[in-house]
Amino acid sequence: MDTLTETADIMRLLADSTRIRLAMLLDGNQLSVAEITQITEMPQSRVSTHLGKLRDASILRDRHEGTSTYYTLNDIAMPEKTRRLWNLVAESCDEPLLKSDRARCKEVLQARHKGENWPENVAGQMDRYYSPGRTWEATLLSFLSYLRLGSVLDAGSGDGTMAFLLAPHCQRITCLDQSPKVLQAARRRLQGLTNVDFAPGDIHALPFADAHFDHVLLLHVLTYARDPVLALKEAARVLRPGGDIIISTLALHDHAAVTAAYGHVNQGFRPQVLRAWLAADVGLTVERCEVTSREKRPPHFEVISAFARKTDSLPQLAKESK
Repeated sequence: MDTLTETADIMRLLADSTRIRLAMLLDGNQLSVAEITQITEMPQSRVSTHLGKLRDASILRDRHEGTSTYYTLNDIAMPEKTRRLWNLVAESCDEPLLKSDRARCKEVLQARHKGENWPENVAGQMDRYYSPGRTWEATLLSFLSYLRLGSVLDAGSGDGTMAFLLAPHCQRITCLDQSPKVLQAARRRLQGLTNVDFAPGDIHALPFADAHFDHVLLLHVLTYARDPVLALKEAARVLRPGGDIIISTLALHDHAAVTAAYGHVNQGFRPQVLRAWLAADVGLTVERCEVTSREKRPPHFEVISAFARKTDSLPQLAKESK
């Protein structure tokens, strides 16, 4: 590699604010990936990616201790050209964020020296950090073992991902989707399961008799509905008295350019509006309808969870929805 190209590569590497932040933090400190994640409040995957690039460029060095890897600035063997460029960058950086990192680093090191274990070290922030086997997927599958459902309609089932998880806990589950290609993918995923049915259809005109299911799932499908109220009425129509609708959908947002690529025809909902539709327009008893999560990565989409129960046969609404 010629000198000019090598210099340009180093400059590109140090042009990233995240990598500068990590290198500044590790100048004089030796920290594990978990500790760096705790200090910076960045996702572990992002931290690890940037640490690897800095190590490969000999700006950082690492050492292994048990199952942990510790990183520090490579002040001993950093190439001279890289050192000169790094010193130039470091001398020009004195941001409030870097001061905050140093303060948090001090707290983390004090906790390490006091002998606090991992749970004590991340107490109050455990949801931000990974630990072996402790994932949302593993937790969900554990709880699903105790789930017992009757007849379920997964309306807008996609390729059967959710149905695959729920089928062992249902008396019977029906996957409905308007795309033959997607429904065929669901058949492949669920082949061998004897309590699964497949039905092509539209959530605005469900091809089932009244009072046919114990539960209807509308999981991330209302953003595809050209008439969300009609879709909700259809879901209520095919519910048996005492049955329930479970909804997960995006809260109202202004990122249409992002969701257009996924085929969304509307931009989410306000919880109070969705609650009013379920109660006043459809006639269900709403037990919950609120924002339950917010994505950590931009543009920070929020998700509404709603649960509504059918307390009567809704004869008038059934007629109106046909």
